[in-house]
Amino acid sequence: MTPTSILESALYVDDLDAAEAFYRNVMGLQRIAKVDGRHVFFKCGTGVLLLFDPAQTVKPPAPDARLPVPPHGASGAGHLCFAGTEDEIERWKGHLETHGVAIEADFRWPSSKPDEPSGGRSIYFRDPAGNSLEIANPKIWGL
Repeated sequence: MTPTSILESALYVDDLDAAEAFYRNVMGLQRIAKVDGRHVFFKCGTGVLLLFDPAQTVKPPAPDARLPVPPHGASGAGHLCFAGTEDEIERWKGHLETHGVAIEADFRWPSSKPDEPSGGRSIYFRDPAGNSLEIANPKIWGL
């Protein structure tokens, strides 16, 4: 058995309002669910980005909870990579800079194939919670 894809990815944020504004206004994602003080979820392509307040998700569900999701959470900065073509990455770089988002790194990965000069480009930046975000050409993974 092998999963067909990743359906959800989660990041943990200390300020849900700031994170919601960033992912909606800067990243352009569509909010699909929200529980004030606990989480906000966004559609991203064929997947879902889950943003949680880790202080809330470490609490076990009540015995009579309608959705008995086990406790979870993380501390420290996480990482998430969005896919983009070379042209999209260049446009994202300008878009992020226009919104005051600093680009921490912009580089081309070495190719794993001898007949290709480059394995694809990545740019790295941070969300308001300090999570490391990347937009990369899927070529970095040979996709």
